[in-house]
Amino acid sequence: MYNQPTALRSVLAPEYLEHCLSRLYDIGPWKQCLFWLRGLNDTYRIETPDGFYILPVYRSEVSESDVNFEVSLLTELRRMMDATTHVSEPIPKNDSTLYTVLNAPEGERITVIFRYLKGIEHPLDDEASCYAFGRSAAALHAAMDLVTIAQPRFALDTDFLIQQPLKRICEYIGLEHQAVPFLREFAVSLQKRIEIAAASGLDWGLCHGDMHGNNNAFLEGEQFTHYDFEWAAKGWRAYDLAQVKARKRQSPEKQDALWNSLMRGYRSVRHFSDEDEQAIELFIMARRFWVMGLDVAFIHQDTGALDYGEAWLNGFLEEFSHADHRQNIRQQMMNAYIVLKE
Repeated sequence: MYNQPTALRSVLAPEYLEHCLSRLYDIGPWKQCLFWLRGLNDTYRIETPDGFYILPVYRSEVSESDVNFEVSLLTELRRMMDATTHVSEPIPKNDSTLYTVLNAPEGERITVIFRYLKGIEHPLDDEASCYAFGRSAAALHAAMDLVTIAQPRFALDTDFLIQQPLKRICEYIGLEHQAVPFLREFAVSLQKRIEIAAASGLDWGLCHGDMHGNNNAFLEGEQFTHYDFEWAAKGWRAYDLAQVKARKRQSPEKQDALWNSLMRGYRSVRHFSDEDEQAIELFIMARRFWVMGLDVAFIHQDTGALDYGEAWLNGFLEEFSHADHRQNIRQQMMNAYIVLKE
């Protein structure tokens, strides 16, 4: 007798969501519930006479503890943020709780309703917007320094960013694959470099965890609103900002000027040391290694294996090989500079 879930990842019918949720909230009658976006989670847009709302349905792997941490963090941050920076607003239910557990073919899935964000998804393609985003990111980190949530949470450390993805990747391609020795060597080298950099006292604290700027911040006037805090946890702040520097929507010839503007904006609000900035390139590679592991995590239940064969693997191998070469050259230059100073 088959007693496992009948689906790996379902798309819940909007009518089912309205049936389960509409009476739990005081947001007016639902005029429409529209399937809006499929990403790591499924997102719906609700329209009522009061306006629009966003409803993410978290994938089944996201636990109540995960969602509770996210909404608790947002609640705390909303009490602390100043007028220049905002975070998304979870809407309380009639019983004042902030999330609902729903039954789905693959198991339980959790939902939260957020107020719809006004403004635009800014491409951060000019110096003024990068300066403003830098100030906003710094204000977010400063507020996060004041947050205390007494709940267990993973850390954005080298185990999370490197070791767990390495295990996942190697098991997917097969431990006998010829790429495994390189991946292991690259991971060991990257982890050692991060540990050496961290020993200099890199800024560590609560991070957004997904601050790439593509889909996590809306600009309205001069105010950014940050959302999508699923990966928020303690980590190196250089990892947060590395995701902004590595974004691919900026033209290569403008990247240095835009990054410098972002750094000026950030440092106008809170300290970010030279050592933190020097570690950015390491965390760009750590982020890419984590993304590779994230790709693997979604193959069997969401994306399928067709697009994740040798071409996908070779693309990452080439990227890591070039990054390793650049890092070695950079380290040789630093060593030479130290010798000359002595």
